[in-house]
Amino acid sequence: MASLLEIELAKLKNTIIKIGILSENQIIEAMKSLLSDPNTTDKKLKKNENKIDKLDVKIDEICQNIFALQQPVASDLRFIMSAMQISSEIERIGDLAISVIKNSKSVKEKYDLVVRFNVASITKNVEAITEKTNECFETQQEKTIEEIFALNKLIRVATEKVIEEIVVEMKVNPKAVGSGTNLILALKHLERIGEHCTNIAESIYFVINAKTIKHEKTKF
Repeated sequence: MASLLEIELAKLKNTIIKIGILSENQIIEAMKSLLSDPNTTDKKLKKNENKIDKLDVKIDEICQNIFALQQPVASDLRFIMSAMQISSEIERIGDLAISVIKNSKSVKEKYDLVVRFNVASITKNVEAITEKTNECFETQQEKTIEEIFALNKLIRVATEKVIEEIVVEMKVNPKAVGSGTNLILALKHLERIGEHCTNIAESIYFVINAKTIKHEKTKF
């Protein structure tokens, strides 16, 4: 029979999995919006955002209950500490997805700009890194952590390149300034989503190895 601590830890893990799935769904909707899908609804996104916020609070409560009522050993303690950090990072990813949608709605002639600068290739990697991050939390495989860092580098390099190209376009075509500016903001949000995913991967590495890698990312 499972102990009370084991039950609470399982509840904590399942809650983080739930919040991760909700955040991943927000990312999918945000990428659709950026690629000119008119079917993204604010009502649906707001509902998901509220669920994410409630689960984030629930995760804090579970962690506080474990600290107050149980005596977690070192490995469990690492997981609990990391869970609070991971929850915060996931919430930020959800917020950034909303920001992407808001900026993408202000991009006039969006389809032309998105196609010209191959934004779809970036959105594909953003969807992949969020999916990998959720997978990494469930499986806790170091190989997946390496894949997350690799995807983040691809996103960062690609967004920087596209932003430079958009700036050049804005200089020669004043009509593109408004749309270009909002597209740049959306791209910066995508870049930050990748960074939050790597932060989660760092926390998972800490759970597995009892070691931080914040200043040792080059090894990956």
